[in-house]
Amino acid sequence: MTNLHQPGQTKPAIRSILIALMLAIFLGALDQTIVAVSIPAISAQFKDVGLLAWVISGYMVAMTVAVPIYGKLGDLYGRRRLMLFGMGLFTLASLFCGMAQSMEQLVLARIIQGIGAGGMISVSQAIIGDIIPPRERGRYQGYFSSMYAVASVAGPVLGGYMTEYLSWRWVFLINLPLGLGAWLVAQRTLVGLPIPQRKPIIDYLGTVLMIIGLTALLLGITEVGQGHRWNDSQVLGLLITAVIALLLFVLHERRTLEPLLPMHLFLNRNALLCWCTIFFTSFQAISLTVLMPLRFQSVTGAGADSAALHLLPLVMGLPMGAYFAGRMTSVTGYYKPMILTGALLMPLTILGMAFTPPQAVLLSSLFMWVSGIAGGLQFPTSLVGTQNSVEQRDIGVATSTTNLFRSLGGAVGVALMSALLLALLQDSSLTHLADASMVAEGTSGNALLEGLNSADGPARDALRGELQLTFRHLLLISAAVALLGLAAAIAMPNKVLRGREDKAH
Repeated sequence: MTNLHQPGQTKPAIRSILIALMLAIFLGALDQTIVAVSIPAISAQFKDVGLLAWVISGYMVAMTVAVPIYGKLGDLYGRRRLMLFGMGLFTLASLFCGMAQSMEQLVLARIIQGIGAGGMISVSQAIIGDIIPPRERGRYQGYFSSMYAVASVAGPVLGGYMTEYLSWRWVFLINLPLGLGAWLVAQRTLVGLPIPQRKPIIDYLGTVLMIIGLTALLLGITEVGQGHRWNDSQVLGLLITAVIALLLFVLHERRTLEPLLPMHLFLNRNALLCWCTIFFTSFQAISLTVLMPLRFQSVTGAGADSAALHLLPLVMGLPMGAYFAGRMTSVTGYYKPMILTGALLMPLTILGMAFTPPQAVLLSSLFMWVSGIAGGLQFPTSLVGTQNSVEQRDIGVATSTTNLFRSLGGAVGVALMSALLLALLQDSSLTHLADASMVAEGTSGNALLEGLNSADGPARDALRGELQLTFRHLLLISAAVALLGLAAAIAMPNKVLRGREDKAH
């Protein structure tokens, strides 16, 4: 295993490497949140609603699919050049996004941008696995989780101001100085990383099968979230394609010499349970950031700026939980207690949110803050737990698979909760609001709010009461899903982290 202090690598080198990696994570995460606010302005300019949802979905799908491929290539070729490639591609694609003259050009540029971001996020976390022993890793992964959290606060605020006062194009153009700066820092600091000695063999068929399977799966889930029914021929076609491609992928991976995703990792009980935990944590964290502002706006009638502030406690809780979990893991050498605490808090806080009206700002904020902490306790520790349970040669693949489950959890969470919201609206007396939401491409919820605002006084109040009940049912379902994450955490073995077993830091 690679040691913390390699020859020629002193403490400041780790600090400067960390800065480069945190910049990369921040850039990749920022682009998941900054663009959502500018969607109405983009649709107004291009007058093309058909592809609008793909401005966000295209990026997410490309990033999710790219992550495991980078993980494997990093294990084979070394991570420095892949990191620089991912950053360069991301920055260049940002320029194309900012210059796009049609919706098709914008979506294509966003997909290329997602491929770059997948590299930045996946490879940077694997580099930490290379240079830091598992015992210390929780602390560093905590810093990374705080980058995600800062990006989720900064994204909507920056995006809103830029779209309002400059142009939606600046949402992408801001990446040029940031990306270039991060690339130069990385190029200078990412030295002395371990270089693999084995001869690379690329699993081309496995790569193609995985891209087809994951893309079809994510597209199918996204379509459902946008109001298509499960039994819609288009959705069924995508999901059947996904199942066939992923089955073929698994069969192929078991036979090939240098698999893209070694199947023996899925026989590793500890790694598998960590992946389940991160999937459900991400499912909750990402779907709550979509649902809670929408609930706040539709039930209280507040504006988008208040809704963003309403989300602040949840987003502040995430880095706090991550930092605390990182420190405690480093001190005790155990990661299960942190994961278990977070998994236990998550369903309880979602239940609290379900029964607290959004008008009760203080109590609602408290539950959201604690649910943020619950997510933060689980994100870095699940990753550290996975890295600890695999061999050093598989660290890149294990890290990228953890990120794959994190992305999948978020995508499934948003799509499933959006689809459920539409279904619940149609089951209630809010059918015309559901129809309005169906018309809106993607689940921005704007149509829902417009439908509400068109109603007059008493009727609007009645609708708001009904909506509050609908969101309560939705959150109760969400809390039930969180119990699956708790089950995975309970089943996890309580193992000590490798490295410094003798001496707690």
